[in-house]
Amino acid sequence: MKTSFSYKEIKEKGYKITRQREIVFDILRKANMHLSADEIYIKAKSRNPGIGLTTIYRTLEMLYNLGYVNKYDFGEGRARYELNDTMVETCKHHHHLVCLRCNRVIDYTDFVPQETELITKAISGISRKYGFKVQTHIIQFYGICKECQKRKK
Repeated sequence: MKTSFSYKEIKEKGYKITRQREIVFDILRKANMHLSADEIYIKAKSRNPGIGLTTIYRTLEMLYNLGYVNKYDFGEGRARYELNDTMVETCKHHHHLVCLRCNRVIDYTDFVPQETELITKAISGISRKYGFKVQTHIIQFYGICKECQKRKK
């Protein structure tokens, strides 16, 4: 899996590339789900027993501030992270469907043309009305997933 930036780019922005930061980035790059800092810490600790939770949080904050990761709140009391979809060539732009019962998060990527057109118009309207240059957007839908609906019946 290739990313659209290099460690050189991070260095040029004044940050050091440490082994701990490389581990965090590698975990995010290989993740197939949205990870919390604690989950990243557990994975990182197995690769580098000396790594601290503070290092994980600082690295995630750095990557977030640089625009390399997205930070989500799915209503479970902790942030979850994933690489920005522009950072990973195999990742498509997506929205989230969040189950209010089991906290499952489903990536929604198969947009129909009308959805794409509606979002494009909304972004265009926001830009015109407020003189605001939209860089990205996050859309999350909250409801009850199929599995939880079946269990309720």
